Amino acid sequence: MKTMLRFAVPMILGNLLQQCYNIADTLIVGRFLGAGALAAVGSAFSLMTFLTSIILGLAMGSGTVFSIRFGQKDDRALRECILASFALLGIVTVILNILVFAGTDRIIWFLRTPDELIPMMREYLAVIFAGLIGIFLYNFFASLLRSLGNSVIPLVFLAVSAVLNIILDLWFVAGLNRGVAGAAEATVIAQYVSGIGITLYTWIRFPHLLRPDPSIRLRRTRIKEITGFSALTCLQQSIMNLGILAVQGLVNSFGTTIMAAFAAAVKIDAFAYLPVQDFGNAFSIFIAQNYGAGNSDRIRKGIRTAVITSTVFSLIISLLVFIFARPLMSLFIDAGETAVITEGVRYLRIEGAFYALIGILFLLYGLYRALGKPGMSVVLTVVSLGTRVALAYALSAVPFFGVVGIWWAVPIGWFLADALGVIFYLSRASASWR
Repeated sequence: MKTMLRFAVPMILGNLLQQCYNIADTLIVGRFLGAGALAAVGSAFSLMTFLTSIILGLAMGSGTVFSIRFGQKDDRALRECILASFALLGIVTVILNILVFAGTDRIIWFLRTPDELIPMMREYLAVIFAGLIGIFLYNFFASLLRSLGNSVIPLVFLAVSAVLNIILDLWFVAGLNRGVAGAAEATVIAQYVSGIGITLYTWIRFPHLLRPDPSIRLRRTRIKEITGFSALTCLQQSIMNLGILAVQGLVNSFGTTIMAAFAAAVKIDAFAYLPVQDFGNAFSIFIAQNYGAGNSDRIRKGIRTAVITSTVFSLIISLLVFIFARPLMSLFIDAGETAVITEGVRYLRIEGAFYALIGILFLLYGLYRALGKPGMSVVLTVVSLGTRVALAYALSAVPFFGVVGIWWAVPIGWFLADALGVIFYLSRASASWR
């Protein structure tokens, strides 16, 4: 438990910091540039989240392979995998950059951007797309360092990036009156500072892994191995985003009150179960290293400890969210908006009661990545989100349930995915190391 928590806590703090930055960024744009700018930047943020999820998924998959090779103490294989992964992610990033720059107008049309916001949207996207390479560098080297057991340094560079981003946002937007382009410029500069900074740190700290060596070549087998892990993890991340977008569209059909309640409650959700999500990622690296080392006893102890830790933490958070649902909603919504607060409280008390289920699901995702079965993580994602989307549309159409059907669809999806993941594990998944 001590090992996993020591590794997970910096990852948790980093993502909480990122959440705080997102809120600060929204406040700065909304306060100084108005609702129109906020709408344009908000739409672009959803798009960038999707693009980032592709790079993040590839980096997470690569990190699993790095962890396995590190656990095996096979430096040569690790160096070849690092080269193959860097080439793969670099090529994907360049292709994404070309596609989004060439298709900016089509993207604006697809997002159904109102005519009056199109100039601001185009201005923002023209700058923000340039940050994809910085995102690639940070996520690649952060995954590499975490796979080697270092989760603190990625936190340090993320913290520097977040603080710099807020300072530059205030300077460019409020001080220099750069508008939405200034907000994008602040973000891109911060992304490159963290990306280049962590690259230089890794190069200096681990030169034996990164320095050129004629004997370390780009091998087809390594590319295939990295692609096998990374492509499926990337697919999993993309499916998660698409499923959430599908539910968001359904929520929007119920009107402004439900939209506002959902928007506020989702922010609370992000803080509530983010720790168990990051704990699942830390657990995955722990299992992958021990799987590579062939230490089955440590894997079994790690699984037992992780399940207990995640479940206890989730139950505590569920209790707190249930008790403080109304005050939490009031942080985001004016107390006079009683209908919005009431609906948000209902959402939180239905979904929040079952955080233990998503905690187990994150552990299952991490376990199957670590055991070399990333396809099973994709299956669980499809079951969880597929059930959620299908049930949300089906139940919400029944007058008896209405919008509450959307809220109940979430824990039902988690439960079914958990059940499938546990059954598969007990019947087959652990056979390779038992």
